[in-house]
Amino acid sequence: MAKAKNDIDDYSAKLDMCLTDGIVKTGGGLLLGTLSSLLFFKRRRWPIIAGIGVGIGLAYANCEHEMKPKASSA
Repeated sequence: MAKAKNDIDDYSAKLDMCLTDGIVKTGGGLLLGTLSSLLFFKRRRWPIIAGIGVGIGLAYANCEHEMKPKASSA
């Protein structure tokens, strides 16, 4: 029973990390997209959308890597 509880806690911690990472990376993409839109692209919308997309993609890749079961080195 304790092993199942530990597995649930581990999964919950990983999921919390993934959500936090997603929020941070999406916000960073939004910020960089907005700055590049204001400074370089005459206030176009596509750099903002591209920045958000890159942030979501990076967060998804990190989460997918973290959620994969690790191979034990036995």
